[in-house]
Amino acid sequence: MQLGVVTYLIVCPLVFCAGLVDAAAGGGGIISLQAYILAGVPMHFALGTNKLSSVAGTTIAAARYYRNKLVDFGVCVPSVAAALAGSALGTSLTLLIDENILKRLLLFVIPLTAFYVFKNKNLSGDAAPPLRKRQILYAALISFVVGVYDGFFGPGAGTFYILLYTGIAKIRPAVASGTAKFVNFASNFGALVVFLLNGRVIIPLGICAGAFGMLGAYAGSGLVIHRGAKIIRPFILVVLALLFGKIVYDFAAG
Repeated sequence: MQLGVVTYLIVCPLVFCAGLVDAAAGGGGIISLQAYILAGVPMHFALGTNKLSSVAGTTIAAARYYRNKLVDFGVCVPSVAAALAGSALGTSLTLLIDENILKRLLLFVIPLTAFYVFKNKNLSGDAAPPLRKRQILYAALISFVVGVYDGFFGPGAGTFYILLYTGIAKIRPAVASGTAKFVNFASNFGALVVFLLNGRVIIPLGICAGAFGMLGAYAGSGLVIHRGAKIIRPFILVVLALLFGKIVYDFAAG
């Protein structure tokens, strides 16, 4: 597929922004996928190429969180396995269920989620965690459910990981962000392999955009490492607003 310079000029800066947002609060795919579509990349190639650039950005963010000891591997390992299983199930469900059903549900869920984030200024960061085994179980169940959503529909999955890790499993916000990066990487990588095997990835564009995504992810993870929950909360509200706006727009356009 032949691509012009304009395609790169549209995609790369927006993927940088997506990487920054995703590293801080998840949901960067809302921005990056739209960048590929805006640049005129066909939908299947946009989805596949977006996974390549997303994997690159998530790798940098995950590495930086790991280096700063902001990943809970006791939670992370079973959560990765659960997310992979959920993502596989969610992908299978897309063949059986109209995704518009989920979009209609999200029209109610997203405003309620935004209200929760707005009201809970600390994202449950100060709450006492449950017993360790229960915390791991909660996180694995969350990862499976959000993994199903990620495989079925996807946008904002990283944000939902963080919100539920902090709200239900009572994981500290910065650690929740770091752990979510590893879990989200696993589901993104699995999807990328499928797209590559089916020839639906524009590799030069994905590599170039991935480099910009890595820069954005480095900046975004740095904000969380140095400023913690203070920076996560506003980013989550922005992501939820973008996701809600996209779904409303899709309904209006449809």
